[in-house]
Amino acid sequence: KRLNRMKNSVITGVYPASPSSWLFVVIAILATMYTRSDPSMGLIAKIQEHLPVSQSLSVQSQTVLSAVLFSTALWLSLILTMRLILKQLLSYHHWMFEQHGQMSNTTRVWLALVRIFSGRKPLLYSYQGSLPHLPVPRIKDTVSRYLESVRPLLEEEQYRRMSCLAGEFEHSLGPRLQWYL
Repeated sequence: KRLNRMKNSVITGVYPASPSSWLFVVIAILATMYTRSDPSMGLIAKIQEHLPVSQSLSVQSQTVLSAVLFSTALWLSLILTMRLILKQLLSYHHWMFEQHGQMSNTTRVWLALVRIFSGRKPLLYSYQGSLPHLPVPRIKDTVSRYLESVRPLLEEEQYRRMSCLAGEFEHSLGPRLQWYL
């Protein structure tokens, strides 16, 4: 179970990419280096200069290690860029207000882009990091909704006490908790 959980957390953590795409990026960078071209524009050489294990490895091993580090950084930056784009795409809400059966061109383009950036079949929590943040309601609204919901459950004296406590919360501890949210 732990291995499966760890595997799922790795897959979910690098979504919308896959762990095998890391290997593809590393092989692509190493293949371009094999053809004597530098896809990193000198960054691999800079990484190689600053490796702390420079004396214990051969020059070729240092180059390969530097290329793997560069490839990993490139791969992670691509993942973060894809997540940012997916987060922006998922904040589009106009599709909800269109008539059933009719889809505007904007929504069709949005849907195609979401499918492109979503990639492979996602797991349950794969979109979690890409979802936009929900707005936090005002304290006054939350307190009034709370009092409205407990009104039928409490007697008059209990309700007065609860509304007094809710008002106290709204002016004392509530703003600090609101700031943390």
